Amino acid sequence: MSLILIVEDNDKNLKLVRDVLQVKGFSTIEAGTAEGGIELAAERKPDLILMDIHLPGMSGIEALKVLRADAATAAIPVIAVTASVMQQDRKQITEAGFDAYVGKPISLKEFLEAVRNVLDRKTR
Repeated sequence: MSLILIVEDNDKNLKLVRDVLQVKGFSTIEAGTAEGGIELAAERKPDLILMDIHLPGMSGIEALKVLRADAATAAIPVIAVTASVMQQDRKQITEAGFDAYVGKPISLKEFLEAVRNVLDRKTR
């Protein structure tokens, strides 16, 4: 069973993502800040991280740079989950090195496809 770290500061979004993943058989752990997410990633080594971009303090993009710079967390795939859907934002997110991108409001079908695709790539 895959362990997924959800880094999200909005309670409603966190609950939705957590509930959907758990119903589909995934284990989840959560952090409300990028800093907390980085700590949990290093401690628990999740199979996947779902990272909100707009977080209090450090942004999801900055957090990704920290994760990629640490040998212990560099290989963990990270999906950006964000309401920033402007073309320029997508470009910035893609260039930052995220493994995939899911827009908010979340389409459950697209969201689960992105999660499965990234996890499938990791296990190959």
